[in-house]
Amino acid sequence: MTAREPSFKDHFSGHAASYAAFRPRYPDALFDFLARSAPAREHAWDCGTGNGQTAVSLAAHFERVTATDASAAQIAAAEPHPRVAYRVAAAEASGIDEETVDLVTVAQALHWFDIERFFAEALRVLAPGGVLAVWCYGLCRVERRIDAVIEGLYRAVDAWWPPERRLIEEGYRSITLPLPALPAPAFAMSADWSADAMLGYLRTWSACQRHLAERGTDPVRTVEDELCALWGAGSRTVRWPLALKAGRRPA
Repeated sequence: MTAREPSFKDHFSGHAASYAAFRPRYPDALFDFLARSAPAREHAWDCGTGNGQTAVSLAAHFERVTATDASAAQIAAAEPHPRVAYRVAAAEASGIDEETVDLVTVAQALHWFDIERFFAEALRVLAPGGVLAVWCYGLCRVERRIDAVIEGLYRAVDAWWPPERRLIEEGYRSITLPLPALPAPAFAMSADWSADAMLGYLRTWSACQRHLAERGTDPVRTVEDELCALWGAGSRTVRWPLALKAGRRPA
């Protein structure tokens, strides 16, 4: 890789279908807020779109959405929508025309980018008054005993988490956007899941996938029986607080 080539750390292409099936959905209130904050509702860019869930949510508010990801497998598994144009592109080189985007979003992906180069690209494509919004979420919460099982798995695969994961753990606190801050309310995700849905989600963790690839064993199996016993046969509410940072380009 030369110094000019965009970086791409691919932790999800090998399980793109599972990622699309088991990742939680972001709240409608988040997209309502972002749409109200944008200077217009003509064009949004969802960078690092993954399974496309953010792009599809944006399409309810914007005339067109460009959704990019460096992983061709993720793009192939993304949810289709008539107002969403998916394409394979690096975060640092989107191919979007200058000053044509009202809102740039990055959901649970900024830590994988060359952040400074991505910020330069976002500033290039944002229209005057345009908004850049990035967010992430860490460990979920269900109830004390189940939380302890999930935290135990998280610690057990610690050696397989990429170093970029520390940015998630700190809620992006050390990242400074290159734009004046846009005040935002607090948001959280929630989902009513069965034990099987939770196990599917845990298996999408990049550390679990790396452990499986390197050791040939599924680390989720070590907690599966205990988690299912605590969970029971019905559904439980799972919650993830979101850490959101947003900024506006001066008009």
